Amino acid sequence: MSLSTKRGSKGTELQCKRTEKQSAICLQQMNVDPSDDEPIEKASDNRTATHQDPDSKPAVTKKRNQPTECFLSQPEGKQESTVKAKRRKKKKISDILEKSAPKPGVPADLQNLLSRHFGENRSVIEIEELKLSDSCFLPANDLTHSFSSYLKEICPKWAKLRKNHKEKKSVVMLVICSSALRSLELIKSMTAFKGDCRVLKLFAKHIKIKEQINMLEKGVFHIGVGTPGRVKALVEQDGLCLNSTKYMILDWNWRDQKLRRMMDIPEIKKETIDLLEMCIIKLCREGSVKLGLF
Repeated sequence: MSLSTKRGSKGTELQCKRTEKQSAICLQQMNVDPSDDEPIEKASDNRTATHQDPDSKPAVTKKRNQPTECFLSQPEGKQESTVKAKRRKKKKISDILEKSAPKPGVPADLQNLLSRHFGENRSVIEIEELKLSDSCFLPANDLTHSFSSYLKEICPKWAKLRKNHKEKKSVVMLVICSSALRSLELIKSMTAFKGDCRVLKLFAKHIKIKEQINMLEKGVFHIGVGTPGRVKALVEQDGLCLNSTKYMILDWNWRDQKLRRMMDIPEIKKETIDLLEMCIIKLCREGSVKLGLF
């Protein structure tokens, strides 16, 4: 063997060692475990390929994707449960009432409503004073009556009461409903019952309270139909006196477009209970006023 061939072989060995060191450093920078056989074999194959074929292009090393941030996501079951919970919260009272069959109101419903409303803030003695006996109530509507037929049933001696009533600032019968439109509907539907008696509209829409007070002071009215808020305001301002009132009818069973009864509307419910507490319950316990649930 000649000296030139020995020097060439030693040069190739040194070159191979240098390339191995460079590849090891590259693997460390790429976070590759040098104990892993596959990347080392791939690197050695690439080295041999570049050493054997000088004309071939150098192998392109693929860069590993850097780890991206990961966010914990809720399981599908929990996501569905939260969505269902939100949907349940969004349920309106009209959805519940739509599924429930309409039931006629009874005196026990009003009693339970009053006990729930005053149960948290009143003592046992005060709650007992707000309770009404069955004798304070008129027969309830069983959902088969029209308004005129119901009034004829609960008040068969209406003609006599109408003739004897001559007091101003008062009415014989007071009808409480949820809105002005409903008041007009009830006034139209009682034509077969009222006869020639005078009916007064007791709601706030398009009618000022001063006008209603003046009408009560100047004339004699037999029936008053309106909302609890306006009736309460008239009583507070001494425009309406309930000492001559014999009947108070609550439009209990009627439902609006959203299937709500008057006691399902928070504002109407509160105003009605305030009116009952103000004077009606006391008059009912004394026996001068009878309550009816239409």
